[in-house]
Amino acid sequence: MNQVAKKETQAVALASMFEEDAHIGTENMSQEDLALPFLKVLSQLSPELENIEGAKAGMILNTVSSKIYDGTKGLLVLPCHYDRRFIEWQPRGQGTGAPVMVYPSTSDIMNKTFRKAGDSKDYLESGNYIENTAQHYVLVIDENNSTQPALIVMKSTQLKKSRKWNSMVMSTKSVRKDGTYFTPASFSHVYRLFTAKESNDKGTWYGWEVEKVGPCDNAAAYQEAKAFAQSVAKGDVQVKHQDDAAAKPEVAEDF
Repeated sequence: MNQVAKKETQAVALASMFEEDAHIGTENMSQEDLALPFLKVLSQLSPELENIEGAKAGMILNTVSSKIYDGTKGLLVLPCHYDRRFIEWQPRGQGTGAPVMVYPSTSDIMNKTFRKAGDSKDYLESGNYIENTAQHYVLVIDENNSTQPALIVMKSTQLKKSRKWNSMVMSTKSVRKDGTYFTPASFSHVYRLFTAKESNDKGTWYGWEVEKVGPCDNAAAYQEAKAFAQSVAKGDVQVKHQDDAAAKPEVAEDF
């Protein structure tokens, strides 16, 4: 048997073994044991520009795999779950870079904040500040149809993009057999996320752009998105926020 045929035979045998031994070694892993990737837009000051080969401002980074996506081309996602949080941070350069506290959208914490002259942040008497943060849990669909759950955080100037995306999801309608309309699950449709340059009188940065592609035609991805959505809704998915404010220009809030 020549070497090529031997390798092909071995590959087939291994594929069969991989399938037969599926999930061995991962039986005790749940969503709580996994790191949920963030998808974030790289800025001109992002440290990843020096650490990741080929990374440029305006690209999209998967914070777990370090995979980068062309910002102009973007990537395809199924939106699985949405929620909004008020996140308390210490001033830049202080603390561990982790949130002091994460408040639900029903909290009255914003009633306890104030703004300083010429500053768009919402401060507490302690000196910490609160960020109104939109969280979009998605299932990323790569070129080869492989999938991965991830989280997209939108705040400050990107809140307007979040609301636009939510409106696109809510305005999607399907028709029942009896001719009446209903709003399908958010993961029934595929969206393309890409980036574009933005600016105001305080600086220039890259922000998110969202467009609807069309109905999901991948049954396996749909089922995976549904399972992810249910896990998030049950509280099984843990989010570990990190402050990346130092990598962003100071820009005015856009509500």
